[in-house]
Amino acid sequence: MSSSRRYFSVNACVLALNTLTVAGTTSAQPAAQLRIGSVVPRNSVYHQELMKLGEAWRAAQGGNARFAAFTDGSQGGEAEMVRRMRIGQLQGALMSVVGLREIEPTISALQNLPLLFRSWEEIDYVRERLRPSIERRFSERGFVVLGWGDAGWIRFFSRERAVHPDDFKRMRFFAWGSEPEQQSIMKSLGYTPVPLETGDALAAIQTGMISVVPSTPYFALAAQIFSAASHMLEINWAPMVGALVVTQKAWDSMSEAARESLRTAGESAGIAMRTRARAEVDEAVEAMKKRGLTVNQPEDLQRKAWEDLAQGLYPRLRGTLVPADAFDEVFLHLKAYRSTRGG
Repeated sequence: MSSSRRYFSVNACVLALNTLTVAGTTSAQPAAQLRIGSVVPRNSVYHQELMKLGEAWRAAQGGNARFAAFTDGSQGGEAEMVRRMRIGQLQGALMSVVGLREIEPTISALQNLPLLFRSWEEIDYVRERLRPSIERRFSERGFVVLGWGDAGWIRFFSRERAVHPDDFKRMRFFAWGSEPEQQSIMKSLGYTPVPLETGDALAAIQTGMISVVPSTPYFALAAQIFSAASHMLEINWAPMVGALVVTQKAWDSMSEAARESLRTAGESAGIAMRTRARAEVDEAVEAMKKRGLTVNQPEDLQRKAWEDLAQGLYPRLRGTLVPADAFDEVFLHLKAYRSTRGG
């Protein structure tokens, strides 16, 4: 064989080998996946919006992209879901401030200031002004915020009647296990927190391990908390604020079309969650009343005692449960909002 023919044969073999290698590598690449965790109940409005978002993302990503939404805390509590996102077991999560503050503590200012907000309009106003800086801080920590939601006002569901702050001192409170600062403050005030995960609340209240569950009416109905904690204090202690986030790594691996679709779907999902959840608060209370829930209305002096308790908490929350700069900014925006509305 001539040298030229040998050269051609060798190069043909190399070319064929490279072609097979590239083809093999391409076929071995896994399909894009988006696994979202949450403690929300299956088939709830939150789950439904996640499924809509997932379908929009799959269609835009193409290539056999796979989406899964894990509900009911099947991936653990919110702190655990943050850990799973960081090691790649989840690509995203729909969480309340309880989990989100594990990523960026500034967000605590939207939920952990009791009796501060008087209406959803106030919350929306303050959130939208904090939103750019909070989302930037999330980005610096490797997460992308896709949409903002909420789940209603947090109220106290208890096994027996309680209307004054002192009434609750003889009871054992559900407390999120990932918030030791809150537990420390509660203990110093004479309350008894029992650190648990959200998924443990029903069993704990049923067995008497705890006596009080802070919950929104919607979740109390969906999780059947009210069946064992049949008394609800009619006081809007704080809003339950949440957001849908994905990891920056997952975001960067998506196609441009998929990112655009996910961003749009996330914003729409947040609006739908806020709108429907707020509308369903009163409906949830009425549904529970028909099944045995007693709603306890505090009198003026009792309400004043709650307000005094909250006012006394603010200096202790600033710089501990809520970063000082975020605390100050919330009060600044709230003052501006009320000054233009005579409030």
